[in-house]
Amino acid sequence: MAINVRDFDDGAQHGAARLLDRAAAVDTRAELRLAAGISDFFLADEARLDDRMRAGIGQVLAGLVSGVEAALTQRAARLLSARDLAATAARLVAPGTPVLDRLLAARLLRDPELMRELIARVRQDAIGDALPAAAPLQPDTPSLLARLANHPDTVVADAASALFAAEGRRRGLIEGAAQTDLPAELHHRLLWWVAAALRERATQDDNPAELDRALAEAALRSLAAHDEGDRLEAAAMRLAVAYEAAPGELPDLLGEALGDRRLALFTALLAQAAGLDYDQARDMVGDVGAGHLWLVLRALDCPRAAIARIGLDLCEADPRGDLERFADMLDDIMDITPIEARAALAPLKLPQAYRAAIAALAPQGGRGA
Repeated sequence: MAINVRDFDDGAQHGAARLLDRAAAVDTRAELRLAAGISDFFLADEARLDDRMRAGIGQVLAGLVSGVEAALTQRAARLLSARDLAATAARLVAPGTPVLDRLLAARLLRDPELMRELIARVRQDAIGDALPAAAPLQPDTPSLLARLANHPDTVVADAASALFAAEGRRRGLIEGAAQTDLPAELHHRLLWWVAAALRERATQDDNPAELDRALAEAALRSLAAHDEGDRLEAAAMRLAVAYEAAPGELPDLLGEALGDRRLALFTALLAQAAGLDYDQARDMVGDVGAGHLWLVLRALDCPRAAIARIGLDLCEADPRGDLERFADMLDDIMDITPIEARAALAPLKLPQAYRAAIAALAPQGGRGA
């Protein structure tokens, strides 16, 4: 059998091209690793996520993506099967490239708003889990949330029961845990990313119209079922608003919430009393070193003993907390009058879009008029 030299040359050229492409890809990955290493080396210690935070964020992210993936896959496969498209349904549910890996490779999960939410959520959970459990002042006294669930005001009682349910969903303990429990905009974003990744994985021809239709219908159904009011943060805020703690009882309630290791309830009580939104208060509670939390507590005229207890608990629970520094600051914190503290916090009560616009128009160094 004669060997066609031209075919041999073509094969060699194709093989060489593949080797060159592979070498270029390796070079690109090496450059990316170098850039990541440089960024990591120069990253300030206070900005670096510790191993527990990194693991927690990874676990939450994987759970969110897998939950959305499972819901969309099951619903879309049922729709395809009902339309006599069993082969397409089989491709959709067949094992393939994990959706999480595909989204990571596409760098979609680097979305700042999504990561801001996940980092704040994981930090809140980590601090809450590390809080020291305080013994009740009297034996056999129910927790604060349990007492509120039996409050004579049915609005308060229902809100407390809803917070119990939201805690269970967040922890994945009761039915409904497959929901993402994300704010609506982030839920929408993640849902369409996953749908697009599933489309890519299951498409085998140039006309995936029926697959697109099924995935879109499944996604729209999920969007219609999502209620961000069921989120843990929203439930905690509803309870805080319904109860509307009196100024005189607020310090004790805050202390009880921390003692019960319910950081979401603590954050919501703080936000409602100070006139802040939940996310603002959560950022303050999650970064006691920044000092905003002490301003809020002074604006609420909390006494020294209450601030000291809150500071002690949070500094001990947060690996970034500095108890000695807090103790040194306590006198300075108490020297701030409630009026001064309220004036300092006033800009934070403006609408976020307005604050962003003010910041955008603020003079910047080296910029012309």
